[in-house]
Amino acid sequence: MISRRLATAAVMALSACCAGLAFATPQLPPQAAPGDLIFRQGTENVSQLVQAVDGGDFSHVGMLVGRPGHWQVLHATPSEREGQPDAVVLDSLDFFLGVQRAQAFRLYQVAADHGARERAVAWAMAQQGKPFQLQGSGQGVYCTTLVWQAWLQSGVDLEVVFTEVELPIFGGSYLLPGKLLRSSRLRPLTPLLSLR
Repeated sequence: MISRRLATAAVMALSACCAGLAFATPQLPPQAAPGDLIFRQGTENVSQLVQAVDGGDFSHVGMLVGRPGHWQVLHATPSEREGQPDAVVLDSLDFFLGVQRAQAFRLYQVAADHGARERAVAWAMAQQGKPFQLQGSGQGVYCTTLVWQAWLQSGVDLEVVFTEVELPIFGGSYLLPGKLLRSSRLRPLTPLLSLR
């Protein structure tokens, strides 16, 4: 017990000492597979707005693509790089989970066979460059609708529920991260992991 406390204190001291420096991205579990969904708790004001409206832990989601040691995340997002359009983009896992953009994350596996997984990833990858559109009609391409549609196109229905939002700028029907997480086809592969 004492050694655990000492180890925790050492980690906290190191964290305080190195505040502001880049940390290595956490390793994903060996069960992680292309097509899995990685939910992120964002750092920006819009992230807090999404979480407040949703009542959940997360403000953004992307689809894991690639392989262990070379994971990338495909996601629909407002520009996160200078000169990058608001669009469906492919970023490294390190960038997606960078402390400038993320406070915490959690990885969820989609219950599906290998063929459906391949189809979902292929469909999602083909959407790269498609404009990010936050429309309240259920027709926009934003983070949750991208991954939901990818799995739907593969034959896997995540059985999501859209939420009516009544805000001056964002009124309409939206698929919020918390509602996506209620899918019975998702199971957590990690706990909520802090990046700070």
